[in-house]
Amino acid sequence: MMQDSGATHTLSFGVTPHEGRSENLHEGCLEARRVRNEVNRLDKEGWDWDDIHDTVVDNANLVKNTTQLLVQKALKELETYHDHKDEDWGRPFPYIDETYPMRMNHNEGYALTIDESGDVRFRVSYKPYNYVKGVLRGSPDHLERVKNALNSDSWRVGVAELVHKHNEWRLHVSVTHKTRTVASPDDAETVIGVDINENCVALAAMTRNGDVLDSVVIEYPDIKRVRHEFFIKRKRMQNVGQTAFETVVRTEERDFVHDQLHKVSRDVTRWVSQFTDPVIVFEDLKDMRDSIDYGTRMNRRLHSLPFAALREMVTYKAAWGGIPTDNVDPKYTSQRCPRTECLHIERGNRRRKRFKCKSCGFQDHADRKAAVCVVQEWFSEQYGNVPSLETLPSVRKVRRTASGLCEEADSHGAIFASGVHRHGTSAQDSQSQAREELKTVAPVEG
Repeated sequence: MMQDSGATHTLSFGVTPHEGRSENLHEGCLEARRVRNEVNRLDKEGWDWDDIHDTVVDNANLVKNTTQLLVQKALKELETYHDHKDEDWGRPFPYIDETYPMRMNHNEGYALTIDESGDVRFRVSYKPYNYVKGVLRGSPDHLERVKNALNSDSWRVGVAELVHKHNEWRLHVSVTHKTRTVASPDDAETVIGVDINENCVALAAMTRNGDVLDSVVIEYPDIKRVRHEFFIKRKRMQNVGQTAFETVVRTEERDFVHDQLHKVSRDVTRWVSQFTDPVIVFEDLKDMRDSIDYGTRMNRRLHSLPFAALREMVTYKAAWGGIPTDNVDPKYTSQRCPRTECLHIERGNRRRKRFKCKSCGFQDHADRKAAVCVVQEWFSEQYGNVPSLETLPSVRKVRRTASGLCEEADSHGAIFASGVHRHGTSAQDSQSQAREELKTVAPVEG
């Protein structure tokens, strides 16, 4: 079973008008509001939906194709209402004070092109000969994706909506791969747990039987270091009143971080692709930042971590390869012992990059261990049980540098014993070996 017939992404951009009357954008969305409200009014009067469609399309002051899309969207809202009105589902409310998004097909109501300088230019026409032209603004990631869609025969630039939000005009553009399909997480043979931190991402691959096939920790210390350098630079500029260049500095920082995350996400998807029918499982961190309060300096560091950006990049790169993604509740994944005979939870189990269970003595690289717990949490949520786990393979560490190279961390730190019992080795000897190797990859206590 497949999740989608194609990999579709919605990209958000700001619009900077250069030609035409910018008031045309407002007038177009006012007419879109009238179309939507008229469909709702005629339905309330008992009109047949085919008659509603033809009447509104013939009398709207918009590009015909745009009106058709708006009528279809309004009828879809009414269909939902009629299906649920017995459950006290309210009729779609009329838009009175606010504008309504203008919905357009590419090369009909709007068009995108790439100019000689590499900028993405737009043209929005709410009716014939009433256009607005300009340049799209957006994240490097979204601009990169829409350029790829415009230049590739495998991609289609689809429907866009023009909306007025936070006192600016924005264009939400959908791009779809014509043939790409994404597998269902339910069909996965290999489950990849992901633990994202401020300076590394840990991955652990497990089968449905609970066997850990492989694991890796990809470090990216340059992101944390460079972001701190840019923070200091901006603070010094603010102290001497040099705010004119603050935007330039922020842009440099954003571009650097985006480039690094792009490379890290490529490393992640390449590593994941080696396994049979994988699904990538993330921790659901959407509510994490609301609960963070560790003091001003630590709050700044944690609230600015690129969790969402890295996850989004991995997700869409994986989708291009047909690999699905999922998420789990992150509660206690960093504190819980992964040994199924123990599963002890205690904050004191983790100290920086070192995990040592206070109950059974299990030791491991803290981030790799958290990635394993993410997989276990997925099994628990999906099937209500966790496969037995007693042993883990050695963890491999690689470090991504600003130059783009991805290298082994060091001659010792690349290999780290888990400290669990292995056949032919006593638990005491294994734990002793782990303690020695732990010193090469985790900070020494004290």
